[in-house]
Amino acid sequence: MKPNSFKLIPALLACLFATSGWASKAQTTSKGFTTPEALVADLYRVQKQKRGPFFQTRSRALVYKYFEKDLADLIWHDAVTSKGEVGVIDGDPLYDAQDMEIKNFVINKSRHEAANELVDATFQNFGEKKTITFIVMKDAAGWRIHDIVYAADRTLRSEFKDSK
Repeated sequence: MKPNSFKLIPALLACLFATSGWASKAQTTSKGFTTPEALVADLYRVQKQKRGPFFQTRSRALVYKYFEKDLADLIWHDAVTSKGEVGVIDGDPLYDAQDMEIKNFVINKSRHEAANELVDATFQNFGEKKTITFIVMKDAAGWRIHDIVYAADRTLRSEFKDSK
């Protein structure tokens, strides 16, 4: 190899790294996601790619990756018992909608409130401004979603309580 060829190796490695999916894992550690925003951003990313934790029955671990165990159990149970039909979760829980035309999507910096970290996702759906708030908590496994707030009196957890 010529001496100048060695200069290409770092560039080729950088391209390989960026296109291999390793870059998207950079926000995670062996103890989970490094920030509440990284957790929420990754959840939206995988849901958009149709590989999210909702509605699937292939991997219970995928649900536990994002949600606290008790909420993850509710989500998993809903997916398994609905058998491909509409269950308790009857729309996309990340947009609080069945039909979507999303614009101006932003995941805001987390804020600390009452021993929780809150992360707001703001966007417009069919021209209507929406804010979805994620209540995120940290445990030994890392950051996990405790609940998703849609409105003052409506959360993801309350949807499961109301279905009983």
